[in-house]
Amino acid sequence: MTIDTPTDHRFAGLPGRPGKIIAVHLSYASRAEQRGRRPDAPSYFLKASSSVASSPSTVTRPMGTELLAFEGEVALVIGTTARRVSLDDAWDHVGWITAANDLGLYDLRANDKGSNVRSKSGDGFTPIGADLIDARAVDPAALRVRTWVNGTLVQDDTTAGLLFPLAQIVADLSQQLTLEPGDVILTGTPAGSSVIQPGDVVEVEVDSPASGATSGRLVTTVVADEGPGFDATLGSLPAVDDTQRAEAWGHVAPARPALDPALRDKLTRVPVAALSQQLRARGLDNVTIDGVRPLHPDAKLVGTARTLRFVPNREDLFASHGGGHNAQKRAFDSVDAGEVLVIEARGETGSGTLGDVLAIRAHARGAAGVVTDGGVRDVDAVTAVGLPVYTAGAHPAVLGRKHVPWDHDLTIACGGTTVQPGDIIVGDADGVIVIPPALAAEIADAALAREDEDAWVAARVAEGHPLDGLFPMNDVWRARYEAERVTP
Repeated sequence: MTIDTPTDHRFAGLPGRPGKIIAVHLSYASRAEQRGRRPDAPSYFLKASSSVASSPSTVTRPMGTELLAFEGEVALVIGTTARRVSLDDAWDHVGWITAANDLGLYDLRANDKGSNVRSKSGDGFTPIGADLIDARAVDPAALRVRTWVNGTLVQDDTTAGLLFPLAQIVADLSQQLTLEPGDVILTGTPAGSSVIQPGDVVEVEVDSPASGATSGRLVTTVVADEGPGFDATLGSLPAVDDTQRAEAWGHVAPARPALDPALRDKLTRVPVAALSQQLRARGLDNVTIDGVRPLHPDAKLVGTARTLRFVPNREDLFASHGGGHNAQKRAFDSVDAGEVLVIEARGETGSGTLGDVLAIRAHARGAAGVVTDGGVRDVDAVTAVGLPVYTAGAHPAVLGRKHVPWDHDLTIACGGTTVQPGDIIVGDADGVIVIPPALAAEIADAALAREDEDAWVAARVAEGHPLDGLFPMNDVWRARYEAERVTP
């Protein structure tokens, strides 16, 4: 039996074989904007040291997969032991800086359920090099990372764009584990990461424009696997869905503009019935989410729509889509302040579409509420959370009895009404209505004006006037109303 030594060519770009490789999930503002989420603190995963490769190297895309993606990164190599070091002292424990390519296979990501064990630790999946930069010779806040695919520049960012400074990452990790000499920290990738194909050549360089220090080009060529492929008798097989494809290819998350505070205030003051009347006057009759009732009848619901869709349960599809960080969890994890999560459950109330934990998650993220045409389980606990929730009923069964969580942030049907992401949702004790964003300001102003008029009419009826000619107002009553309305 042989043991790899520092002379092993795979580790030519490092002082030796690293004891551990720690990678940051999301650290650049540009990448966070692309992904549509901004973490409050860094989080990490481990890569096997057997995945390291030097420059130049090849990486094999396994047979039966399609989503091998590159990630150009700044790699830190620990020079001296760091254990519970302060932010001010953390950089002193970094010996060198170099380039890395944190390759990942999105086909295996869902199966790994966040650990990234197989999706990120395949042989050759961590090219590092080509040369080391002395950490003392550069400003950690002014490093540049660039990536080229087949000669075209596809990533270009600096550490000034990090959400978490490099020293913070070192100090944070050292609080829970000892960083030892030779350990490598991959500090995250900026926007621009995408899928590569057999035959593609990826080059990554880290440099310090101020000092001229550079890692040189780290070169990796993608080759196709000739087999035998994955053995279904041993473990899970590669699987992809639209979400994995979108994230692997680097699609930008759709912009979600916040609801104007002044418009939100107007909609909060207007009853749903008044809004319904104004929409109907403009030819929109099919805008009510039918069959749902509020858990908090006294609470007003106003917000912009996020959407989640369940399809009828099919056992094989639930096995592939029901576990891990599925569409339901992704939707509740990403709903933002002021948004309403609207769920399509086909009016099927034979199981819950959310429970207390998900309600707590939405409430913690500042969601305006949840509307589902399916059931709610743990209904007393959900009610106690205080989040405005509209549902077709309560049911104790879990999701898998009737539904498969399928996808989110797309056009759905809820309670017989079409709902698109960004639509404005308003609810009160009468029910829930969907307002097209382009009409919202006009509808709100018209409804408020009509509310003032109806209040004046109600006062006249209370004085004993008959309805005929007053409701609706004839020309005589209209003239009196206009005169009194403008009187100081």
